[in-house]
Amino acid sequence: MQITLKHTTAGLAIVASLLFFGCNAHKSDKKSTTTKAKVQQVATPVFNADSAYQYINNQVDFGPRVPNTKEHTACAQYLANELKRFGADVIVQEADVIAFDNSVLKAKNIIGQYNTNLKKRVLLCAHWDTRPFADHDRDPSKRDLAIDGANDGASGVGVLLEIARQINITQPNVGIDIIFFDAEDHGQPDHRNLPAIENDWCLGSQYWGKNPHVENYRASYGILLDMVGAPNASFYFEGYSMSFNPGLVNYIWDIASEIGYDYHFKKERGHTITDDHVYVTQLRNFPCIDIIQQVMEDRFDKNGDYINHSFGSYWHTHNDNMSNIDKGTLKAVGQTVLEVIYREN
Repeated sequence: MQITLKHTTAGLAIVASLLFFGCNAHKSDKKSTTTKAKVQQVATPVFNADSAYQYINNQVDFGPRVPNTKEHTACAQYLANELKRFGADVIVQEADVIAFDNSVLKAKNIIGQYNTNLKKRVLLCAHWDTRPFADHDRDPSKRDLAIDGANDGASGVGVLLEIARQINITQPNVGIDIIFFDAEDHGQPDHRNLPAIENDWCLGSQYWGKNPHVENYRASYGILLDMVGAPNASFYFEGYSMSFNPGLVNYIWDIASEIGYDYHFKKERGHTITDDHVYVTQLRNFPCIDIIQQVMEDRFDKNGDYINHSFGSYWHTHNDNMSNIDKGTLKAVGQTVLEVIYREN
C-alpha cells in the first residue's frame, strides 16, 4: 500500500454515486398482501485472538511469502487448506501479473465462499504476500532482502482465518466471500529512487477486479484489513474509504465503539492510502473500505529519526516480525468485523 499524499496515483476514478450503506431493512410495500418471513437474528460469535495469533505465526514460519518462491507456494497451499478446513468453497485464482520491473509474478488469489446460495454478500479481504524489499530498513545492506511481514500481510489474513473458523461453526444471515489478495506489496522500492509509475501496487486485486471469481460479482460492501495486529494500533477514517462510503465507515466505527474498542478505532480523519480496497471499489463498483493502522501523532522512531510515512517504525523493515503482533489489537478488529457481519439480516 502507499500513501497517496506521498505518491500521486493517477487514473483512480472515485465514483461519487456508489451505493450508500443502509443498516435498516427495506420498508415493506403497503399494497402487498403477503408478509416476508422474519430472518432470525444470529448471535455474534466470540473472536478468539489466540487462534488468530497462531494463524499469523504459522504464516511467518514459512518465511517471506514473495511470489515465485517456494515459501509463497507452500503458504498458498496452507491458506487454501485452512479455508477448506473451515467449510469454505475454495477457489485459487492463478494469474500472471507484471511487476514494476516487468518481471512476471505467478500470483495466487485465494478465495473462500460461504452461503453461496444467498444473493446478498459481504466481501472480507486482506493481502497475504510480503514485501520483497526492506526498503525502509535502517541497515542499507538489508534493504534488498524480503521481510517477514507479520503485521503487513499476515495479520489481516490471521484475523480472517479466525473469522472463517467462526463462520463454519455459526452461519451468518448473509453470504460471505473471503479473499486473500496476492502481489499487493510488490510496488517499486523507495530506496532505489525509481521514477514513479501508476498502479504498481495491489496487482492481485487489480487482476481480480477485472476477472472476478463469479461473473459480474457484486457485494453489498467490502471490508479490507491491512496491518491490524500491532500493539496499541490506531485505525482512523481512511481517505478513500470516506469518499467511497462514509456511512459504512461510521457504522463500523460506531460498532467498534459500542463494544468497547474506541481506543483503537479513532473517529478522526486519517491519510488517503492506495490499497486493495481502491481497486475493488473502482473495478467492481461497490464500496470497499479499509481498516488500516495509521500513526498520526509521534512519528519518530526510538533513535529519534523522523518517519516519513504513517505506518509505524517497523513498516517495510526486518522488524516487522511477531514481536509486533498484539492479541488485544487482533481481538478489537476481529470482534468488530464479526459484529458487523452477524448483524446483517
